[in-house]
Amino acid sequence: MPRQNVNDLLAFLAVARERSFTRAAARFGISQSALSHTIRQLEARLGVRLLTRTTRAVAPTEAGERLLERIGPHFDQIEVEVDALNELREKPAGTIRLSAPDYAISSILWPKLKRFLPKYPDIKVELLLDNGLTDIVTERFDAGIRMGEQLAKDMISARIGPDFRFVVVGAKSYFAEHPEPGKPQDLVQHNCINYRFPTSGALYVWEFEENGREIKIRVDGQLVFNNIFHVLDAALAGRGLGYVPEEIALPHIAKGRLARVLEGWSPYWDGYHLYYPSRRQSSPAFVALVDALRHRE
Repeated sequence: MPRQNVNDLLAFLAVARERSFTRAAARFGISQSALSHTIRQLEARLGVRLLTRTTRAVAPTEAGERLLERIGPHFDQIEVEVDALNELREKPAGTIRLSAPDYAISSILWPKLKRFLPKYPDIKVELLLDNGLTDIVTERFDAGIRMGEQLAKDMISARIGPDFRFVVVGAKSYFAEHPEPGKPQDLVQHNCINYRFPTSGALYVWEFEENGREIKIRVDGQLVFNNIFHVLDAALAGRGLGYVPEEIALPHIAKGRLARVLEGWSPYWDGYHLYYPSRRQSSPAFVALVDALRHRE
């Protein structure tokens, strides 16, 4: 197969998977117009339309889906085998793509990466914020970060953080005008700052526990975010009660900027784990990263 045909197929795979000429062009480091021209040439040679383009979206046609399913795995395997050649190098090297929630990035990954990266200058880490439950295989991540209870059974995992809990907090200015809730059910009378899951679009139902019994409360309020640090900022501004990881609230509690309520009702959750497909051929760089991130009591 001519080299140009291979490059054109790689371009098609990028657009079909990203569902975007903009993101695919950024990955290749070329202009959107050049990438669009490449796809049109490929479609002309094959004699079929591979992508449906609208002003808002790009999606594979039936022929495009078939091509994606047939050739995608082969190109993925080539990439895996090329990456595996890093095993022959004296030093671990290569790029590792991780998908992780905002809180995990700030509290667990970044503190450890700051110590890890200077030791391995040939390793690159691409860290993408993901507060949903992205399919890391489909999106071609090397690994993802999730809480232990969210892990799929067919994944290999390694614990990278301790158990943690969420706490209900509010600014003194808020409690100057509202009574403190005495039990979780009282939250329905408060202006609460909601969190929306990016993937499902559902609002998070606040979870509590009493004597081993789970209590879920659907709260309401003026604000909704899909970033936990924005929830914290809104609580600090006195715009309502927030339910945030205890660790990010503690500095503000210690300085009197926030007050914690319903502390005895907040359960601890299984901490964050790094997970990846069992069929993945782990490179030395990936093995080194997993070891550096692993949680040690």
